[in-house]
Amino acid sequence: RAVGLSASSICIYWAGMALNDWADRELDAVERPERPIPSGRVPAQTAFNLAAGLTAGGLVLSALSGGRSTLATSAALAATAWTYDVVAKNTVAGPAVMASARALDVLVGAGAERRRALAPALAVGAHILAVTTLSRGEVHGGTPTPARLSLAVSAALTAATSGRKQGGFWRRRSSVAEVTTAALAGWFARSVLPAQAAAAREPDAVHVRGAVGAGIHGLVPLQAAWVA
Repeated sequence: RAVGLSASSICIYWAGMALNDWADRELDAVERPERPIPSGRVPAQTAFNLAAGLTAGGLVLSALSGGRSTLATSAALAATAWTYDVVAKNTVAGPAVMASARALDVLVGAGAERRRALAPALAVGAHILAVTTLSRGEVHGGTPTPARLSLAVSAALTAATSGRKQGGFWRRRSSVAEVTTAALAGWFARSVLPAQAAAAREPDAVHVRGAVGAGIHGLVPLQAAWVA
């Protein structure tokens, strides 16, 4: 089940990446002509077909691995990813739609017990909401406000994920799990906070891209901390 759902998640994620390049092909021809489609290395129709095929494959894997309940969540995830790439990305709703996709991706693994996975899903969604909002300045730079908001969100997530506050949905854990979680939360903070602070001080395109890249890579220790 875990292997199948992981493969399903990867397929849908890759589908979103291919569809993103297809949807951005005209803008990339102007701003980033070195990208695969405008450079001529990949035909636009090939990218679209790949996105559709990977989406279908992801849904089939989800159904075979997790059953009807998981398929429903995976279908919502796929629909959200396509909505983001084709409709919402360049609108004010774009960051929220992307954050929803990332949160749904966490819930895919929960099957029928989505409520138990709500806290990590919200944590990942909040992180991606901040990162996606910041990414609006990747090409032309931005203002300090999105970077400062990202910095605040990352600091809050570090504190919440480390689990030092007991009660509510934070549960008492063994000392080994507590130390492991705190260490991974610290890794997350070390991965994202310096780049976000640099973007807040100087929000040009270079620093913003660096902060966005750090935020994407920061998903690894953030999710690992919640698993711990």
